[in-house]
Amino acid sequence: MCGIVAGVAERNVTPILLEGLRRLEYRGYDSSGIALLDADGVIQRVRALGKVKQLENKIEQDATDFTGYIGIAHTRWATHGAPAENNAHPHICNNKVAVVHNGIIENYQVLKQAQLKDGYRFTSETDTEVVAHAIHQQLETTDDLFQAVSQALSQFEGAYALGVIATNDPNTLVAARKGSPLVIGVGIGEYFIASDVSALLPVTQSFIFLEEGDVAKLTRQSVEIQDAMGQIVERPIKQSNLNITAVELGEHRHFMHKEIFEQPQAVIDTLEGRITQDKVLVSSFGHEAETIFQSIEQLHIIACGTSYHAGLVAKYWAEDIAGIPCQVEVASEYRYRNPVIQNNTLFVTLSQSGETADTLAALQQIKAKRTISPSPYGGEGWGEGEAKPQNIPTLTICNVAESSLTRESDLCYLTHAGPEIGVASTKAFTTQLVALALLITSIGKVKQTISEKREAMIVNGLQKLPSLISNALIHEDEIKDIAQLFADKQHALFLGRGTMYPIAMEGALKLKEISYIHAEAYPAGELKHGPLALIDENMPVIAIAPLDDLLEKLKSNLQEVKARGGQMIVFEDEQSNISSESGFTVIKATTNVGRITAPITYNILLQLLSYHVALIKGTDVDQPRNLAKSVTVE
Repeated sequence: MCGIVAGVAERNVTPILLEGLRRLEYRGYDSSGIALLDADGVIQRVRALGKVKQLENKIEQDATDFTGYIGIAHTRWATHGAPAENNAHPHICNNKVAVVHNGIIENYQVLKQAQLKDGYRFTSETDTEVVAHAIHQQLETTDDLFQAVSQALSQFEGAYALGVIATNDPNTLVAARKGSPLVIGVGIGEYFIASDVSALLPVTQSFIFLEEGDVAKLTRQSVEIQDAMGQIVERPIKQSNLNITAVELGEHRHFMHKEIFEQPQAVIDTLEGRITQDKVLVSSFGHEAETIFQSIEQLHIIACGTSYHAGLVAKYWAEDIAGIPCQVEVASEYRYRNPVIQNNTLFVTLSQSGETADTLAALQQIKAKRTISPSPYGGEGWGEGEAKPQNIPTLTICNVAESSLTRESDLCYLTHAGPEIGVASTKAFTTQLVALALLITSIGKVKQTISEKREAMIVNGLQKLPSLISNALIHEDEIKDIAQLFADKQHALFLGRGTMYPIAMEGALKLKEISYIHAEAYPAGELKHGPLALIDENMPVIAIAPLDDLLEKLKSNLQEVKARGGQMIVFEDEQSNISSESGFTVIKATTNVGRITAPITYNILLQLLSYHVALIKGTDVDQPRNLAKSVTVE
């Protein structure tokens, strides 16, 4: 994933582009660059390896008059080609065309060979250079940049969000999107593009969200959009509700820390308008939700990474609480299978950004399995002779209102977590779990597998959740002390049973992501089936011990670890009666949690643990090596 910001204005765009890059740096931080058309209509470019600060320093030191009224900028997360200045965007062809690109051109090798034969020179290892050369080729026959880009796009296979400027059309910025997000920011006498709205909040709160296949021509006076069919279309201007300070650190040292502590409010915002005093509001999933929920017989959840772990928790809830079968799959595997799709299945996609490439492709694959008639939800038919499921509706749970997933799904539930800048997901995961709890309860309510009494208990528990999270956060100082145990450790094992097993998986992922400690998660009952061989004084074991039906079995598992010299760290309910002793460090973290609130609350403690271990290890908490916030390319 990379970040794009560009603009055409009646003022110098350099500071606007730099600020946009700073706000997009969570999307990529291997390198960055800016290209401008100066007052003489010449392309000026500065690129730097590393974070945006290095680019700023280079502009200050080496480019004394780096100004322009039209320009493009990019912060990179490497896909093709190692992090290096020559691979940084923008890429330029023959000093006439400059391009920034997010995505992957899958057929770039074929295009590159053809362009080499045509005499084009390549200076990078990236796939993006073929885009610049292809547009330059089209400009040999026209002075219209919009037309040249539109013609060149037909050559590309894969995904792209593009920003393009050229010397022979110096007042035009062209944008295009296919498979990667891009928005247009609307100002007075100026227009901008960016990978997401946060980059442009300092200059506008009015946005146009480009659709799949759109190509846009931006000048200072107007914007013209052509859809995938080549027709000129109008896209609505929408007002963003995001506050400019929502993507600033404030008093916190890192965005991850800030976002951990924003979770009580994020839960409040996610529940607002979706529950009453003792009932869930089924209509919060869409006006057709009740009809759809009544018709389904099973759930199928598809997600990646942290969102996949949220889906695994929901599987326990669906079967235990609502009595409805549920499958959970990793999107990157699902999309390349030929899955058997059962009739009357609700497909749920989970994504913080709504742009996760594999999840979006899986959703599109599901929609392609649908028949137009008699399904009430639309879609495309199957080939002749194939079985045709009649009822396979789709729902996305997402944090971004105008994302690709939300637009392509029949039903949508927005989590209202607010911007999440830290690469390691925290509040997005928590609010996904809240949304899934409401979904399971709503389905159970409609299908009458959950009684009114149990519905009221669940709603009451969710209402208590913000205070339960706040109480868990009080334990931060204790967790700081425990984090010291990891100073010289390179491995860790997480244990849980029931819903705490996927929470253990999420805890292990967080530790891996930001502290670079190798961590694995296991169901505690599986210790004897292999993991016990790993236990020694150098392998800390983190266990989650809520007060539930599996507590006594978990205690037995913990004794197995202790007997083999392992260092145990146990997060337990205040009434679980596990005592600190030699080899056992116990945090009595919470009490009065239920089947839904327990996994959410215990996860907060694991987030704090991974954060403070990362501080001790001295890693880059918000921007861990090799990772990006959203995986918008394969």
